[in-house]
Amino acid sequence: MSKAHNSGTGDESGHAAVHRIAVIGAGSWATAIIKILCEKQVHINWWMRKAEDVEHVKTLHHNPRYLTDIEIDPRKVKPTDDLIKALHGADTVILAVPSAFLVPSLSGATSGDFTGKTVISAIKGMVPGENIPVTDYLEQSYGVQPNKMAVIAGPCHAEEIALERLSYLTICGTDLETAEAFAAQMRCRYVKAGTNDDLYGVEFYSVMKNIVAMACGICHGLNYGDNFQAVLVANAIREIKRFVDAAYPRHRDLNHSAYMGDLLVTAYSLFSRNRTFGNLIGRGYSVTAAQAEMNMIAEGYYAVRSIHDINSRHHVHMPIVQAVYSILYEKVSARQEIEKLRDLLA
Repeated sequence: MSKAHNSGTGDESGHAAVHRIAVIGAGSWATAIIKILCEKQVHINWWMRKAEDVEHVKTLHHNPRYLTDIEIDPRKVKPTDDLIKALHGADTVILAVPSAFLVPSLSGATSGDFTGKTVISAIKGMVPGENIPVTDYLEQSYGVQPNKMAVIAGPCHAEEIALERLSYLTICGTDLETAEAFAAQMRCRYVKAGTNDDLYGVEFYSVMKNIVAMACGICHGLNYGDNFQAVLVANAIREIKRFVDAAYPRHRDLNHSAYMGDLLVTAYSLFSRNRTFGNLIGRGYSVTAAQAEMNMIAEGYYAVRSIHDINSRHHVHMPIVQAVYSILYEKVSARQEIEKLRDLLA
């Protein structure tokens, strides 16, 4: 693990280099990332799926659907609904679509569109149906090499970036020079960014903390209190460690903010969409009704199925994951499943 340091970039004349970046995705996290990046000298091609959203940003300079108070600088950001146009000329590609939409979002691209580019995943989910993390999908489908990839870890909510509240990010990559180069672009007056070389461990931890947040939300919806939630999270930390150690064994300090901090903010924050989704389920909403109520993607819904399927190979004891899976996919009563779970916690 490496601690980040501040660094500057520029050309031989001393002028700051203009970083050419493609941001793929139009949600709250993509919008927050663009806000951070615009603190530096950048040219951003912003891919948005809907043509009407592109026109809205061009005309009114804000995202019409998410974090609408963030002003988009038209000198630095060029929105487009043409994926290949967005990728063309970019040195860095940031993927910030929900994991469920990654495959269709990139369907028009080829491996050549990613050649020579650094690819950053801001997706905290598995690729549904593939049951692999985003970085594995990029390597297998587009030939992106591990040393040209990194992932963004929290703890950080897009809503707090919009408010310019002090936030901490960790950029994780097997190549620390790649991670540090991107971390330097993300540092600004309200964001601190460090680095970490545990790419796959952090990626899986980021996926699993969303499942834990759903479990916390379900319990809150069932009127369990803070005492029980604290026990639930403590057990979840051990559960995640067992799974990540089985999937990618290596020494890692899970007290680092990229692991523990990200878990805590997702489990407890009112901004957490996974906790909100779980809360609705605990209150008796169906999955379909909860999704309609939120009008946002909760990554944990897709993640729990992937992790459940992957664990059929590892056979790790994961009662919290099993409980959430049973509630969401086997339609077991939430109250009945949590009553069974509580006897397994210590």
